Amino acid sequence: MMDNGGFCNNNYHSGSSDDELVDISDVTVNFSEDVPPLDLDYSAGGCKADWRPSNSPKLIDLMDYPVPGIGTYEDFNTIDWVREKSKDRDRHREITNKSKHSTVALLFSISDAFSGWLLMLLIGLMSGALAGGIDIAAHWMTDLKEGVCLNGFWFNHEHCCWASNETTFQERDKCPQWKTWAELMVGVSEQGSVNVLNHFMYVSWALLFAFLAVILVRAFAPYACGSGIPEIKTILSGFIIRGYLGKWTLIIKTITLVLAVSSGLSLGKEGPLVHVACCCANILCHFFTKYRRNEAKRREVSYYFPLKTLWRSFFAALVAAFTLRSINPFGNSRLVLFYVEFHTPWHLLELIPFVLLGIFGGLWGAFFIHANIAWCRLRKNTRLGHYPVIEVLVVTLLTALLAFPIEYTRMSSSELISELFNDCGLLDSSKLCDYSGNSGGTSGSVNATAANGLGARLAGPGLYTAMWQLALALVFKMLITVATFGIKVPSGLFIPSIAVGAIAGRLLGVGMEQLAVHNHDRKIFRGWCSPGADCITPGLYAMVGAAACLGGVTRMTVSLVVIMFELTGGLEYIVPLMAATMTSKWVADALSRESIYEAHIRLNGYPFLEAKEEFPHKTLATDVMRPRQSDPPLSVLTQSGMSVEEVERLIADTTYSGFPVVISQQSQRLVGFVLRRDLVISLENARRHQEGVVSVSAVLFTECGPPASPSAPPAVKLHNILDLSPFTVTVHTPMEIVVDIFRKLGLRQCLVIQNGRLLGIITKKDILKHMAQMANRDPESILFN
Repeated sequence: MMDNGGFCNNNYHSGSSDDELVDISDVTVNFSEDVPPLDLDYSAGGCKADWRPSNSPKLIDLMDYPVPGIGTYEDFNTIDWVREKSKDRDRHREITNKSKHSTVALLFSISDAFSGWLLMLLIGLMSGALAGGIDIAAHWMTDLKEGVCLNGFWFNHEHCCWASNETTFQERDKCPQWKTWAELMVGVSEQGSVNVLNHFMYVSWALLFAFLAVILVRAFAPYACGSGIPEIKTILSGFIIRGYLGKWTLIIKTITLVLAVSSGLSLGKEGPLVHVACCCANILCHFFTKYRRNEAKRREVSYYFPLKTLWRSFFAALVAAFTLRSINPFGNSRLVLFYVEFHTPWHLLELIPFVLLGIFGGLWGAFFIHANIAWCRLRKNTRLGHYPVIEVLVVTLLTALLAFPIEYTRMSSSELISELFNDCGLLDSSKLCDYSGNSGGTSGSVNATAANGLGARLAGPGLYTAMWQLALALVFKMLITVATFGIKVPSGLFIPSIAVGAIAGRLLGVGMEQLAVHNHDRKIFRGWCSPGADCITPGLYAMVGAAACLGGVTRMTVSLVVIMFELTGGLEYIVPLMAATMTSKWVADALSRESIYEAHIRLNGYPFLEAKEEFPHKTLATDVMRPRQSDPPLSVLTQSGMSVEEVERLIADTTYSGFPVVISQQSQRLVGFVLRRDLVISLENARRHQEGVVSVSAVLFTECGPPASPSAPPAVKLHNILDLSPFTVTVHTPMEIVVDIFRKLGLRQCLVIQNGRLLGIITKKDILKHMAQMANRDPESILFN
């Protein structure tokens, strides 16, 4: 008896209303009444039927019973992991048996075993190609907001100036081939009115890109908005969301991701790329029978992660990396987005500022999650949510207007992070590398050869300007990202979080560097600085801060450090990264236990059981099961004795997704469980194709039923859709164990029995509601089955 929810007008809601949880642990259950015997002798019919026959039928298999729709699931429902794995074992066993008797079957068996590796190859190729194309297109369109290349409009700013012989080391980003929009329109580049014109063009392009993105999402693929990671986690846990991983979602998300990133909004593309890769995998799965027909095989991660899936995932990542390397979207012949190469070792006492960055990351993560969820809840519960296009345009307008005047907010987030991670060298022209020595070093570069002593690392005027601009950029990024994440365009969170942390880390790094330079003779800094060498590497602080802020938002630890290795290639800084990441997680967990993705899962009411969440309460199964004291009796089917009309009336009068099957209404002895969808499809199929079936025809869930009169219409036998081994618990089973069973086995329901007699049912939704209630949250926030 499982609630079957609906989906209307983009609002998720339950198909039935549940009363408040009632504690019935003190109810006395009477099991003393007479129960009919289990072994019934139908000798007149020439068949002896047992409630559990010796040749128990296996779960329904589409290859054996090709009734369209049987074994599939309705939208917004949870799959039955146990049934799906049983189907796959039966399929594999049948293929293995046939391969022993036929060469053709043997070849088919080999191709079936190899199909998983072929699928991983295709997924890697497709995902890598799309990722490279998205990055190249986004880089070009981002630069298009500021100008165009005369040698070819398809060149971005960097590529346009590569071939120029008129660039200098100090101004490598300026070349005659690249023209700003003001230079193209009025032919001048240094007047105040020109900046206004460039600002106007920057805002106009940003609004155009954002408008196209939100219109395409709204018109063709509403599921293409957001990062997609909360929904992907829920889908991998066994939930069905039709169309979320479909071809239209893939096409629109790929296009609009480029547009959204190019608009200059404070969002990233890494999270949405996870959604894109999952769409690729889902589409390619349909070319392979064993994946197309089995929902669990397409989800061999999350709750269920066998070793073979680990190797196949590694192989797919290898192919994707090879494809990305072949495309070379970053133009540096490297696989990492922000390649760093630091030359100064870090000192033990620097762990103190690294831990401070971890504290900042944890505080930022907790603040961001609280503020963003509050903003998204406001959007969801007010008229703001009715105008997604206007919201996107307003956020884009504010972002573009405020970002253009400051260099570090005008540039793309990826370019900003790359500059913040950079270790200043002799040829760097950035303001962040503007150091002036006591001997009168020139502004704009580090002239180590002209500096005798430590004066080469004293901050110059350009560095001071960069510091206050970065401080403004930090405040701007922190506030605008709160309003941006969750709008109706593809929006990731990795890059904005990394940008916030990198800015904070660079500010602290420069501060520590200047403190060490000015106090190099003090005992605490003695040995840190030496003539002609860096005392401290500010870029390292930026990298550590980035990891801390990303960890505070996502609550990742080991995987986060690996991700930072992938993005930067900085393998030798594992201790600073781990120190900051763990501190960030501890601080953030002390303020709020949920990551941003878990918070959005709860906000949307998805039926996701978080494996890391503990259940410390001492409730029992009887406290959660339905029916409760004030509820009507449990809706059940009997293994015999019901007519087609009675079963159809029960289906029409309820919204449950499944029904327990018992021997009789009097005994309530459990026989099995049948899904509503399978029941409806089987009855419709019987009425269409089985001769003589009418409303008074008997419905049997056994191999053979009681003797019938010769004039009676033929019975409808549905034993093949009956699950004879549903998971059961007793009324005294602790809920801690029940929750663990649901998590590890991915159950959608379990039945509560006592001495073989059915007393109630516990669904995944019941558990989520109970956990919400015990945590003083609204239990009605769980919207799905």
